[in-house]
Amino acid sequence: MENQPDMYRCQTVNCGYIYNSDRGDRKGKIEKGTRFADLPDDWKCPVCGAGKKMFAPMI
Repeated sequence: MENQPDMYRCQTVNCGYIYNSDRGDRKGKIEKGTRFADLPDDWKCPVCGAGKKMFAPMI
């Protein structure tokens, strides 16, 4: 089983939003416990609107 991080930080210049799987994303209707890898491909940062490719794992 892969050991993937549970938190990812948005890498846009002014954002810094952290996606935490323990919290999910209420604005995006993502339930608690949803891993970052399991987010829909069209999911966007609830703060700045960046796509998943703009996020990096927090190790």
